[in-house]
Amino acid sequence: MIVERAGEIARFLAQPVLARLLHALDGDGEETRVVGGAVRNLLIGEPASDVDLATTALPEETIRRGRAAGFKAVPTGIEHGTVTLVAEGTSFEVTTLRRDVETDGRRAKVVFGRDFVADALRRDFTINALGLGRDGTLHDYCGGLDDLAQRRVRFIGDAAARIREDYLRILRFFRFHARYGNGAPDAEGLSACIAGREGLAGLSRERVRAELLKLLVAPRVAATISAMAGAGLIMPVIGGVPHLSRFAAIAGDDGVGVHPAFRLAALAVSVGEDALRLREGLRLSNEEFDRIDRIAQVLEALGGRAGLPAIAALRHVAYGVGNEAAAAGLILLNASAGSEDRSEVQRLIAELGKTPPFLPTGKDVIGRGIAPGPSVGQALTAARRSWIEAGCPALAEAQFALLDAAIKQVEA
Repeated sequence: MIVERAGEIARFLAQPVLARLLHALDGDGEETRVVGGAVRNLLIGEPASDVDLATTALPEETIRRGRAAGFKAVPTGIEHGTVTLVAEGTSFEVTTLRRDVETDGRRAKVVFGRDFVADALRRDFTINALGLGRDGTLHDYCGGLDDLAQRRVRFIGDAAARIREDYLRILRFFRFHARYGNGAPDAEGLSACIAGREGLAGLSRERVRAELLKLLVAPRVAATISAMAGAGLIMPVIGGVPHLSRFAAIAGDDGVGVHPAFRLAALAVSVGEDALRLREGLRLSNEEFDRIDRIAQVLEALGGRAGLPAIAALRHVAYGVGNEAAAAGLILLNASAGSEDRSEVQRLIAELGKTPPFLPTGKDVIGRGIAPGPSVGQALTAARRSWIEAGCPALAEAQFALLDAAIKQVEA
């Protein structure tokens, strides 16, 4: 693996901004290495976009050297030894070598050091503990290279001990397995996750939410979620019974471009109460909740029938929640039915997208002699319903004829 990627490693280290930073931080009694995900991704041919560095230098020295080299220094986590150095639109997190001296399962107290081995051993997984020196030397103290070659996600040292240091590592174990692993999850890691699952309750909901949403768009998430469910680790996270078959039916792609809220709805939502539960249990953002709640409205409105809805029924729902939510709900309804034929779903979505705008407004109703008040909305609603049932004619003449008929019904 190392020989095969030698050229990519050399080009990576030769990037002007990174090379300048390493030149500034490495040497004169201090050593700095690229660590973590950037090294892992570089070795498997994936983008190494977020570059983290580990250094023997204390934070104050990191700041001094970075500024001298023309980098802006931001003390993003200086109490834990982390400084962000920024130049030419690129940022690097630089962290002083450290070791944990105390942890409560959520956060750790650390002391700074100069030992790269000790720093590597405090990390979560072997594939995340690789280091890359300025001269291109790869450092592996935990067997990460072999695990990476085998596509195996394995805790460093004793899995149960790593989890007790931070129970979020349970979710990270499955996320990294879905992203980088093959086959079944590592047996020791899975057993330790099951044994430590009660620790999930002590985590902040925001941290759980962030980790879960990353997991839901990972490439092999369907099989991973199934493994989590079998281990009793999904219900404590989503607070309800998962829709495993429905989720598996829609999670067959690699997750690129898929909104994680849609995947969460597929896994955990049937009715509006489910959306509310997720908002509270996971501290969803307003935008995430709105997406999921709209999908729930579609599932409630169109569920419980045999087969897919007619285009008119879909349009009635879409008017209230929007075409995107209506399409998402339709996809989930089809998946819930166990249908592998998506052609009719795509036809309905395409037909929905061709719906012309409904032109009449409240002003038009008032202009026809209806006094401002509830009757205006009633007339518009009746006209819009008739318009949809008539196939959504685009011509203004036809639409306003339907409005006039609706006004007569309201006045009667």
